[in-house]
Amino acid sequence: MALRTVVRRLLLAVVGVPFVVAIAMSLVDSYRRRGKRPKPFPTRKPGTVTVGDGEVTTYTFGRDLYDDMLAAIGSAERQILFETYIWKADATGERFKRALIEAADRGVDVYIIYDAFANLVVSPHFQRFPAHVKVLRYPMYAAGWRFFDLRRYGRDHRKLLVVDDNVGFIGGYNIGSAYETEWRDTHVRISGPAVWDLKRAFADFWNLNRRRRLRASERPLLLETASTWEPRIRFQRNVPRLWMFPIRGMYLEAINRASKNVWLTTAYFLPDQDFVDALKNAARRGVDVRLLLPLKSNHVVADWISRGYFGQLLAAGVRILRFKDAMIHAKTATVDGNWSSVGTANIDRLSLQGNYEINVEVIDGSLAGELEEIFLVDQSNCLELTSGEWEARDLHRRFTELVLSPLRPLL
Repeated sequence: MALRTVVRRLLLAVVGVPFVVAIAMSLVDSYRRRGKRPKPFPTRKPGTVTVGDGEVTTYTFGRDLYDDMLAAIGSAERQILFETYIWKADATGERFKRALIEAADRGVDVYIIYDAFANLVVSPHFQRFPAHVKVLRYPMYAAGWRFFDLRRYGRDHRKLLVVDDNVGFIGGYNIGSAYETEWRDTHVRISGPAVWDLKRAFADFWNLNRRRRLRASERPLLLETASTWEPRIRFQRNVPRLWMFPIRGMYLEAINRASKNVWLTTAYFLPDQDFVDALKNAARRGVDVRLLLPLKSNHVVADWISRGYFGQLLAAGVRILRFKDAMIHAKTATVDGNWSSVGTANIDRLSLQGNYEINVEVIDGSLAGELEEIFLVDQSNCLELTSGEWEARDLHRRFTELVLSPLRPLL
């Protein structure tokens, strides 16, 4: 009996202490952030390149992106497909809601998807729409009676907009005033044949998760078959309901094939060891591997846990760049000046093996070059972590990293 008690208490300590520490750190960090405003950061104006029979425009400042998204919504003639993770009920959120309702009022077929859990604190009044706007509120709890079905616990972390057959937007930006001016993120605007694949991505999610009722807002979304393909552009989609997680494989294949450079930007870096090993192996064979992260993100616990990988990455020759004074939320990568990806998936377990995510993969030197220029602008606002600085960190920091390490598989 005594042995059982000891084992029980030991397990409780191993599991419980990290959670208690994490909660305490989050509360303290939230208190310290009160009233603090991010500082300005360098950005680039939207840049457009030709890819195949269409164009791709990059955005690194929210206001530029939102202006073009709202303009596209305002010019819609037939259909709007809008999906977001977070949708704030502030001035910016209201602008988008009003634009979507006005489009529906003039006869445009408007479909909206948003995640209920991510908008738990948003006013219920804001989440009400006229009956002629078709809305799928992805439920906070989607498992129903299938408590043990892990396929039904992923969040809808995707952010995309498609207007008619003309234009699509995809990237890391949520909808809200803070994201418009205070966060550094990356989105792309796509035109040409690839837009149809983005439409299909929206329709597949709608049809997989809609409730089976007869109301018009919950009927299947049926699309015609695309007449052309764009071979340079592919949309990789994580679909936990179908146990499909191709985005991780997409990254690993690109990193393992790299011969010149791998430049990776992510808001949260909490991968599995195989992903870390791929970056280390690339650096050891002479590839210029750079990892750009926030110096301080909006999730302090994620910051501390990610540091557990820094020692082995620095030892292998990976450069770690920390974006200062503002939150960088971009999820982008370039490899060898020819391959690139922009999307919604962070380099963490929740994104790569848990949530609904979507990244665009582009094989084109001109877009890779544009994203490399953006990376260099971001790098100019970074503090690089050196091996000497890392080894000199104090005992308190080392102890905190150790205490939080059991949480790594959960994030």
